[in-house]
Amino acid sequence: MALKQENFITKEGLDELKNELENLTTNVRPEVINSIKEARALGDLSENAEYHAAREKQGQIESRIRELEYLIENATIIEEGTSSEVRVGSTVEIKYIDDDEIEEYKIVGSTEADPFENKISNESPIAKVIIGKKIGDIVSVESPNGSYDIKIISIK
Repeated sequence: MALKQENFITKEGLDELKNELENLTTNVRPEVINSIKEARALGDLSENAEYHAAREKQGQIESRIRELEYLIENATIIEEGTSSEVRVGSTVEIKYIDDDEIEEYKIVGSTEADPFENKISNESPIAKVIIGKKIGDIVSVESPNGSYDIKIISIK
């Protein structure tokens, strides 16, 4: 029996997953099934590229539907609000001790992580060491390039 993994996600992120699932099941899946029927009507399936492409797309769609269902079923909504400790859902301003650089990150579940928007996964090296810490705490982060120290400046 496989272990279920909690999927931390914001309310907005969960709504996006539900909308994607709804679109796949009500619009995309029927279109792909129709494409398979049309390709099947063309004759010999062994040399029918349209049929094979439609079947491959169907497999991808069904796989994504199963993934979305799993993510939604195991979703744990991130509660927004203030806290004196860093937690999933917090926006944290940190200072890299070595170079005095200051960055702000929002800690989200892995499904919503987007480094280009400074949203980091709760499973990332930085998030793992700062969760549960308070303003002013200095922690060491292990990375493939060695370790570095960061200080928590603010928690929102």
